[in-house]
Amino acid sequence: MRAGESDTPTMTKWLIDNLGATNGTVGASPFFTSSSSWLSMESTLKEGTVNMKQITNDLIDKIWTTGRPSEPNSTINALPMEYAGRSWQDKITEMHTAMTEQNVDTLIVTGLDETAWLFNLRAKDIAFNPFFISYAIIDRKNSKTRLFLNDKNRKLTENSTDDATKQKLHMHLNTGNTGNCNGMSGPCVEVVDYSTMLTEVQNINTDSGISQVWVAFQCNYALYSALSSKKVHQANTPAALIKTRKNAIEQQGMRNSHKRDAVALITFIANLEKTMKDGTKEWTEVSAALDLKEHRLSQEKNRGLSFSSISAVGSNGAIIHYHPSADTDKKLSLNEMYLLDSGGQYLDGTTDVTRTFHFGSPTAYQKECYTRVLMGQVDLARILFPNTLYGREIDAIARRPLWDVGLEYRHGTGHGIGSYLSVHEGPGRISLSHASFDSDEKLDEFMFFSDEPGYYEAGQFGIRLENIVMVTEAETTYNFMNSTFLTFETVTLVPYEPNLIDYDLLSPEQINWINTYHSKVQKEIGPLVTSDPVASEWLSSRTQTVMGRTNMGDNLHTNLVFLVLCAILTTLL
Repeated sequence: MRAGESDTPTMTKWLIDNLGATNGTVGASPFFTSSSSWLSMESTLKEGTVNMKQITNDLIDKIWTTGRPSEPNSTINALPMEYAGRSWQDKITEMHTAMTEQNVDTLIVTGLDETAWLFNLRAKDIAFNPFFISYAIIDRKNSKTRLFLNDKNRKLTENSTDDATKQKLHMHLNTGNTGNCNGMSGPCVEVVDYSTMLTEVQNINTDSGISQVWVAFQCNYALYSALSSKKVHQANTPAALIKTRKNAIEQQGMRNSHKRDAVALITFIANLEKTMKDGTKEWTEVSAALDLKEHRLSQEKNRGLSFSSISAVGSNGAIIHYHPSADTDKKLSLNEMYLLDSGGQYLDGTTDVTRTFHFGSPTAYQKECYTRVLMGQVDLARILFPNTLYGREIDAIARRPLWDVGLEYRHGTGHGIGSYLSVHEGPGRISLSHASFDSDEKLDEFMFFSDEPGYYEAGQFGIRLENIVMVTEAETTYNFMNSTFLTFETVTLVPYEPNLIDYDLLSPEQINWINTYHSKVQKEIGPLVTSDPVASEWLSSRTQTVMGRTNMGDNLHTNLVFLVLCAILTTLL
């Protein structure tokens, strides 16, 4: 059953249908379920006469006893200021300021991207994400910050594994080599055992309930329920909110990392297309993804992929979250669409880019579908909007060219993206499906999002175009009641597929945007690929100035008028 499909029941409905008649009980791990999900499910199940029960001992642990990988326990590296842009000491101060405004004494940080950002640390505990398994508790009243880690003594004293910094963790956090802050001068982070977190939460003192404990919506139910006797402020944490608004160093780092990423993608796809057309090499979805990975890994400051590449040919491209495998691997051909969604992790940024190609002769319908997806992406990139809007309120802009002819795509238009953090970063997003989410946040300056409309024809082909954009203040002709308008700066620098564009469908404004964008791509990336003649020629051929039917008609009219005037003047003279 695929969640979200019209014929798929919700999890709670399925459980009620199967257990409601017998007043059944559902067991779930409170550590693996968010508090908001638990409370919602518990309420719905109770109406269907089904109970929920916490299972604190993970049943999988009892079953999976052999052949099991060890728990992730990677080295934690400090992220230098040249990439982080701000010290962890300044970030802790900001946490205190936000806590004071909300009358909060204690902040519990459970998001792994939040602890990584807050302390300027990165690791490899989670596939494709530079995170480490952790919790943090910030006590404003006692000016005490605690970081909860597994195997803390080793992690505090071992040498960095990243050439970017050689600093040991205890030195970075200004704590003792056992994690104790006694005798340390200046701000210090106490590092304690991960296993003690639940006990520490139960022992939080909130002055008889006068002040509050701040937890995120995504806080697991085990910790949330441990706060049952305390006053809880549940909202997006200040770490989550501040993290999304990238500082100046992070902004430039995102631009720089996208340039290097563009070089990797352009060099790869140019040589792939050439060898396909001249018949010197056969490609499959898997081999293409592996080759692109090597191109990314060769780039300066690269720290791996940001997710498993979606390399999809023909009908596989119509599967929205498809990933190639040995069982599904298809050959690339000159007769089918090729959708490539991929990204990289860099010390100075995270990338995510999607392009769709056709190396042969696409049908008129395929070209129309691609062009309408492109129109939606361009329209969203061009929009100016008040700084009071949520992403859900502009999502339809990207869908309208498809809606105009009765087409649609069934995923969000944009997700947030981190800076050498998560490729999918909340709490903001551009998605119609999140209209009722309490955790949703308004769009704000210096947030980065994807702009990725698509179209998927089941069993035939898939199209998606994805750029990363930064929210920035817009310059407007007028200034209604001193209001501020926002727009987007596109930081992805990869050209579109001219073989799939029906220029007659594009408006003059859309063509002008595409021409301006391609000019920027050529200017920024062209000098970086000169050492590869194939990539250089490929890039140049795809960044040429183009004109649509309307533009050509206007130019033809202008030329005719000019010729008539010349003829009249010649006669008069």
